[in-house]
Amino acid sequence: MNWSSKNSIRLSRLCVVLFGAAALAILISAPWLVKTFVAFSCVPLEHQAESLLQATLYAGGVPALYILWKLWRLLENIQGGNVFVPHNVQLLRRISWGCAVGAVICLISGFYYLPFFVIAVCAAFMALIVRVVKNVFQQALLLQEDADYTI
Repeated sequence: MNWSSKNSIRLSRLCVVLFGAAALAILISAPWLVKTFVAFSCVPLEHQAESLLQATLYAGGVPALYILWKLWRLLENIQGGNVFVPHNVQLLRRISWGCAVGAVICLISGFYYLPFFVIAVCAAFMALIVRVVKNVFQQALLLQEDADYTI
């Protein structure tokens, strides 16, 4: 089987759906997951850790689902042949801000559970990468507009 860009987009869209389903499952089962995590954790957590972990999961779920929705829209545009268009630049900008919001949530959560600091750094780094890709798309769009006006 030849691997094509069409198959790659399909795989990407499937991954977005799977991550979305996993995120929803985590949010729905958050109380049980947090209780189980705290009960089996080797890390000493204070008695209020359950409510803080649940708050982090629910707060982090909002930008996560938002990012997945914007990724879906971006892939939809690319599949339709609309690659270097202003809407994709806007989508990438929003995805990067979603990553930044996730980074802030994890940064705050790191004050009660240190591993969240690592996740905050990863999310901030992802925001930076998406921002750079957004800038590439924006420059490509400008070049495309210049080429369109060139005789």
